Amino acid sequence: MKKDSKIFVAGHRGLVGSAIVRALQKDDFTNLCLKTHLELDLLDQHAVAEFFAHEKPEYVFLSAAKVGGIMANKTYPADFIYNNLTIETNVIHSAYAHKVKKLLFLGSSCIYPKLCPQPIKEEYLLTAELEPSNKAYAVAKIAGIIMCQSYNEQYGTNFISLMPTNLYGPNDNFDLENSHVLPAMIRKFHEAKVRNEANVTLWGTGSAKREFLHVDDLAHASLFLMKNYNDSAIINVGTGEDVSIKELAEMVKNVVGYEGNIIWDTTKPDGTPRKLLDVSKLHSLGWKHEIPLDLGITSAYEWFEENYK
Repeated sequence: MKKDSKIFVAGHRGLVGSAIVRALQKDDFTNLCLKTHLELDLLDQHAVAEFFAHEKPEYVFLSAAKVGGIMANKTYPADFIYNNLTIETNVIHSAYAHKVKKLLFLGSSCIYPKLCPQPIKEEYLLTAELEPSNKAYAVAKIAGIIMCQSYNEQYGTNFISLMPTNLYGPNDNFDLENSHVLPAMIRKFHEAKVRNEANVTLWGTGSAKREFLHVDDLAHASLFLMKNYNDSAIINVGTGEDVSIKELAEMVKNVVGYEGNIIWDTTKPDGTPRKLLDVSKLHSLGWKHEIPLDLGITSAYEWFEENYK
């Protein structure tokens, strides 16, 4: 990519897209093509095709997606599969049709089987059953991967697919109904502290283990791979380190400064027992994450306090 290459970041206002924009700007890329939902509805096939025909972006970061936590995935599976399949289909096909030089598709670690050997290698995709609670979202993301690979095979495109682990950071979704675990904890502990509540109730047993990557690290990895990776094979992006949800809760509680008790609602699901990515492939290319979890949570909470209403 040249510094003046025309770059379209789909979903530039979201958690991932906004981080990619920050990374591109920090690296002095000057020709960013950014459209709000009102300006470009990615669910509208005709509008997306017209956008690509008119704007002719050279590079595309496909970070737009409908995302959410366990509750949202269980409640709105039709929305998750329809929205994500439609966005992927519209953007990937238009990127091919209008001769985009390279596209980066962002998947998710939930594409892997529920009971995967740990850490999870890229080749474990489609080797066993998915986690039922987010199956619709996972299937949509898997379809995006296969679509990128299929267009590469049939048309010679250069579409790459990244599988990030659990993300957090600025512009996260802190809604208690449909956010992911870490931002939900930040908000719960913050509100309990403000209201001087004695207890905070969290889902599950706390025994499930998860890996967390700051979204700015993902953005830097995305830019690194856009410059240096040209293979149809998927590639994991994570830290290679995990913590239990109980350990995470204690970390967030300490950062927020909440002094009450944690109650675990064991009637609620834990989700996949463990989900740790094998990132040896990414490390072999020369990239590793830089932001440790404790510092990342601190910066995420500072952003929450300054921006969330």
